[in-house]
Parts: sequence; C-alpha cells; structure tokens
Amino acid sequence: MDIYGQFGPRLHDVLTRLTDQIEQLSHQEVAAGRPKLYEHLIGRVKTPASMAEKCQRKGFAVSTHAALRDCQDAVGVRIVCNFIDDVYRSLKLLRQASWCQIVEEKDYITNAKPNGYRSYHVILKFETPFADVDGATPGYYYAEIQLRTIAMDSWASLEHEMKYKHNVKDAARISRELKSVAEQLAACDIQMQTIRQLIQES
Repeated sequence: MDIYGQFGPRLHDVLTRLTDQIEQLSHQEVAAGRPKLYEHLIGRVKTPASMAEKCQRKGFAVSTHAALRDCQDAVGVRIVCNFIDDVYRSLKLLRQASWCQIVEEKDYITNAKPNGYRSYHVILKFETPFADVDGATPGYYYAEIQLRTIAMDSWASLEHEMKYKHNVKDAARISRELKSVAEQLAACDIQMQTIRQLIQES
C-alpha cells in the first residue's frame, strides 16, 4: 500500500509549486541586477518504500499522517549554487519570503559532518491551494531544502555512490580519501568566493 494514500499524486504538484516559487526568487535577483541564486535545482518526492522505512526507523506509525507530518521531507529540493555566498543569499531570501516559514535549520557547512559532508538543510512549511492530511484547504505541506555549492554536490554524489554500493573493497581507505577531498573542496570554495569578491570590487 502507498504510504501517501490519496496524497501521493498531489505531492508532485506540491513539488512543482515549490520549485516555481524558488525559481521566482532567482528571477527577482537577476531582474534587480544581481547574480542568479543557483546553478540548478533538483527536486524529488521520496518513494513510498523509502518513506515507510523511515517511519519504521524513527519509531513513527507507518501511516499517511506520519509520512506527511512527523516526517517532513516527503518533498525535497536541492539548490546547487556556484558560490558559498549564494547559499547564504538564498537562505536569506527564503527567511524573508512571505509564502513559507522555516521551521528547522541545520548548518553542515560551518559544522561539517565527521565524514566531511557539507550542506545547509532547512525544513520549510508552506501553504498550498491543495487539501492537506489534516483536512484543511488551503493546506500546509513541509519540504526539506538542501543548499550547497557545486563542489559540495559533487562530493556528496560520490559519497552516496560509495555508501550504497555493496562489497566495496578497502572502504576505510576510500572514507579517508573522501574526508581529505572534502577538506580540499571546502578550501577551493573559499578561494573561489575570494576571487569572486575581488572581481566584484574591481
């Protein structure tokens, strides 16, 4: 049984509405003569099987209500930016946006995970014209937003591939190499940001 029930098809509409709102923020920046916010957006709806597994792992009921309220990442968007400043500029605009409310933030850029993972995660709550799981229309939905640079995204893709690939030889060495690369990429992000600032100042 689909854990999302009748809301399964609607989640794709919610995702489209969310990405449209984020795209509009970038368009407004460009129209004001500022750089675009991001290089690209990646959106997804968590698969029913993955959501059911998460509910079990977190000790929640395997139900539609738990999937859309206790878990708040059925809908997800990754904002991949060119520079670190663009990540924080995007965050500032999301905080100021009238159409959403940030209910949780996790800064893994300033405080990287032990394995080297860097990204900024937020949970958004936003109104839609669609009915929600509590029976309200217009209804509220939640979404997880991950903001990161291109370098951070490339690293995360490689780490994800290693994490979910079975029978990896010398996994400990690969983990050490990944941690080292994460630190090098973080330094490159800072250097790139510095170069950009120097260009803008000149």
